Formats: sequence, C-alpha cells, structure tokens
Amino acid sequence: MHSKHTVLYICEEYLSGNCYYYKTELITHDSWRNPESISWSRPRPISKATFMKQKKAGFRTEHRKIKKSPAVVIALHKERDDLASIESS
Repeated sequence: MHSKHTVLYICEEYLSGNCYYYKTELITHDSWRNPESISWSRPRPISKATFMKQKKAGFRTEHRKIKKSPAVVIALHKERDDLASIESS
C-alpha cells in the first residue's frame, strides 16, 4: 500500500464539464536507492467517490482544467450511403 507521499490523485475537468478521475503512484524500476529508476506510474481510472475520500483523508490531489476543444465527429455512414447510390447509378 502506498503512503500519502507516494500517491497522487488527479481530477481532469474538460470544457464540456466532464470530469475524469485518476490515481498515479511512484514506482521504481530498479531500487529505491537509485533515484533515476523512480517514476510515476501510468494514471489508473478511479471513481469520484474514491477521489473525494482520499482528498478528505489528506492525500495529494491535483485538479487539472483541460482546455482541448471537443473532437469533430465525422458521419461515415452518410458518406458510405452516398457512395452506394453513386455505384448503383
């Protein structure tokens, strides 16, 4: 189990208002005595309840505002239908 010093809880809030919660931990690839082998693990998804519980318990938390614009959705089925009507002509 990780201590309050080796774990970080992250909340990413997007412009759409959606929030995603993650947990990342300090890990070593060699030995704790080798500082060059220490890095953060890949962020793992967690629930909002877990994030809030750990924040209240005093664990480190970060709130990140992500300013990416929403993805553009391309309707492929419409283009496929148009192609099918051209081929049948």
